[in-house]
Amino acid sequence: LSDGSCQGVNDFGRTGYGGPCPPPGHGPHRYFFKLYALDTMLDLAPGATKEQLVAAMDGHILAQVEVMGRFERATRRG
Repeated sequence: LSDGSCQGVNDFGRTGYGGPCPPPGHGPHRYFFKLYALDTMLDLAPGATKEQLVAAMDGHILAQVEVMGRFERATRRG
């Protein structure tokens, strides 16, 4: 990312956003995104963990919101 942001480790154990990936044929799954407004830039290394992010944000959260979306993976035909 070129705007000064960095990406942390995702559910897949890799750095960056992996997108929703529910099992095919299991119906829609819910995905929650937490967004934060902070009063400072965080100094985190690329690949930071969720625990490191939460610790760095402590005392700097001005506002927060949680957004939920649904996604269903198409069943493969074959």
